[in-house]
Amino acid sequence: QVQLAESGGGLVQAGGSLRLSCAASGHTFGSYSMAWFRQGPGKEREFVASITWSGRYQYYGDSVKGRFTISRDNAKNTVYLQMNSLTPEDTAVYSCAADRSNRANSYVLNYGYWGQGNQVNVSS
Repeated sequence: QVQLAESGGGLVQAGGSLRLSCAASGHTFGSYSMAWFRQGPGKEREFVASITWSGRYQYYGDSVKGRFTISRDNAKNTVYLQMNSLTPEDTAVYSCAADRSNRANSYVLNYGYWGQGNQVNVSS
C-alpha cells in the first residue's frame, strides 16, 4: 500500500506561481508513474500532468501545457508540480496519484493510489 500526501497549495494572484509537492510513503517499491489531476468548481476531474518512474517521459493536459512542469525526486519519493502563469481557471482541488504499472497516461482509472487533495485558489 502507498500513501500520498500533497502540500503547497493556497491562494495566489493571477499571473503568479505555486509549487505543489506530493510525498509518497509506505510500500513504495517498484517503478510507479505519478500524475496530477484537478477538479474545479462545477467541473469534471481533469488530467493535468504525469511522469514516468525514470522521469524521462512527461505528459501534460492541453490546458496547462507550457505553463506547468512536473518533476520527481525518487530519493525523496516526491513528485512536484510547478505552476506558472496561473489564471482563475486553474482554481481547483489538485490531487496526486500513483500508477504501479508505470503507464503515466491520462486515464484516471489507471491510478490506484490517491492523495487527499490540495486546494489551489487563483484570484483575478
